[in-house]
Amino acid sequence: MERKTLTVQEVAEYLGVHRDTIYAMVRQKQIPHFRIRRRILFSREAIDAWIREQESTIVAM
Repeated sequence: MERKTLTVQEVAEYLGVHRDTIYAMVRQKQIPHFRIRRRILFSREAIDAWIREQESTIVAM
């Protein structure tokens, strides 16, 4: 069964950015995430939807 959640490191690799960038985006509420106790997790579906949203915002400009 495939996991539906990603860690900070996995999202950073998926997006091609540094892990610190993801932490900064989480602090500024710029990327969809959720917490389980102290762990920050991301839904794979939410990240893919967020990417599509970001792409459509760029195209609209």
